[in-house]
Amino acid sequence: MTDTPDLSLVRKAKAGSREAFEELVRRHHPRIVRLAAALLADPEEARDAAQETFLKAFRFLVKFKEDSAFGTWLYRIASNHCLDLIRARRPNQSWDELLEKDGDRLEKALRGPGTDSDPLENRDLLARALGALSPEYAIVLTLRETEGLSYEEIAQATDSSLDCVKARLKRARKELEERLRPLFKSDTF
Repeated sequence: MTDTPDLSLVRKAKAGSREAFEELVRRHHPRIVRLAAALLADPEEARDAAQETFLKAFRFLVKFKEDSAFGTWLYRIASNHCLDLIRARRPNQSWDELLEKDGDRLEKALRGPGTDSDPLENRDLLARALGALSPEYAIVLTLRETEGLSYEEIAQATDSSLDCVKARLKRARKELEERLRPLFKSDTF
């Protein structure tokens, strides 16, 4: 297992050490918030989702089998929680509505640095564009591109087969490319 320091803390936390669990939270909190923010496109909701993830992890720590990385197990909890939140608030803004309202700003955001738009605004627009994907596609794309997880880790985090992860990533990239292509005059993808 690659997270030996985490495993030691997990075992101490299972034995009742609150300090050990607090250290696990400190280690993993930024990654869980990033994942939730990418999926939910709302910083406040992301912080709430991260807090709920750690509450669930604490509650169910005895069920962690130690056959995967603790961080991967947390990603699974966070992904499932975010999926539930996304499903509860759908229907969301459609892609066409997003383009009509924010197409020019979204194009600048996607072109990257050197534009005259605010970086925080860019992040919000990009998160909303990602939010236009199905939740299953958004999760695998975020875990791969933002968090840098391997296909195997994504499969564990999403409780999916390796083939399913590869197929979802391919479809997510294709769908995002098709949706973004009208924003660009040339083929930049």
